[in-house]
Amino acid sequence: MTIVRLGYVAMSMELQNASPSKTMTFTQFEKIPDREAAVRKLERIAQQNLQNTLRILRHNAASDIHFYRLSSRLIPLANHEELDDWNYLQPLKSKLQEIGDFATEHQIRIDFHPDHFVLINSTKKHILKNAIITLKMHYLLLKAMRINPVHRCVMHVGGNYKETEKSLERFIENWMYVPRSIQTMIMLENDDTSFTLEDTLYLCEKLNIPLVFDYHHHLAHHEHPNWEIHWGRVVQTWNHSPLPIKMHISSPKSEKEFRHHSDYVDVDMFFEFLHTIKDSVPQIDCMIEAKRKDEALFQLMEQVKSRKDVEIIDASSFHLK
Repeated sequence: MTIVRLGYVAMSMELQNASPSKTMTFTQFEKIPDREAAVRKLERIAQQNLQNTLRILRHNAASDIHFYRLSSRLIPLANHEELDDWNYLQPLKSKLQEIGDFATEHQIRIDFHPDHFVLINSTKKHILKNAIITLKMHYLLLKAMRINPVHRCVMHVGGNYKETEKSLERFIENWMYVPRSIQTMIMLENDDTSFTLEDTLYLCEKLNIPLVFDYHHHLAHHEHPNWEIHWGRVVQTWNHSPLPIKMHISSPKSEKEFRHHSDYVDVDMFFEFLHTIKDSVPQIDCMIEAKRKDEALFQLMEQVKSRKDVEIIDASSFHLK
């Protein structure tokens, strides 16, 4: 039997005033005449984000949720070129350790998904440089949490630039500029407009990167609809990983807005996928990318509990019979 574990992204809908993504723009930063005071304000915002992250993790532990995506906006302006002299880790060290220790103690798998502007295959050198700086920030945060960074950061292939093959080859060329420690942190995901499952598999197999299969993205953008013929190859990309295979699940907002995420997950759509992959892996961790976050997870589990083809383990996990 395959174990299925559900997770959600960044924000809890159940907790009040618990955003882990409070921010300050660089324009706002510059308006504060005393630079040291401005930096201290950034640190206070970051401390609040980290405290809210810890609140969310406690909520997850109490709710038997074992999979959670951290916000990539925990530390405002941490990767801004005008603040490269700011040692943001030092004042946040104890709180970052507390987060990592809590996640480890309660066996909560945590990871990141940087914003879409992190482009390894960019045609512009400064964008590649900034992408590596941002990825390094994620790496340093994980290290500060005392979490093994290996396969903790999922990202898209990048820009297509209307030349799929050249864009894929540019990713391979630029990959060589990414430090090895950061390379091992990366997972790649197929997207809904530019790079199909087959395109992403090409890179993952060539560069030894795990592929995070996004089922909704595949339905929105594919060369061939039959994703299952490639499932064995997807599983193979995880053979060297210390973590269980991961996928993304979401549902279309509507037929007209098919690429947009719905508030909740269509349980029938989800189980079409699950029945196809049943018994192919011992465990699969499914990241819910629905607008209603943990609320969507709880609603989905309520629907799962009424099914006869599952055996419930806890509030976010079940066996496929």
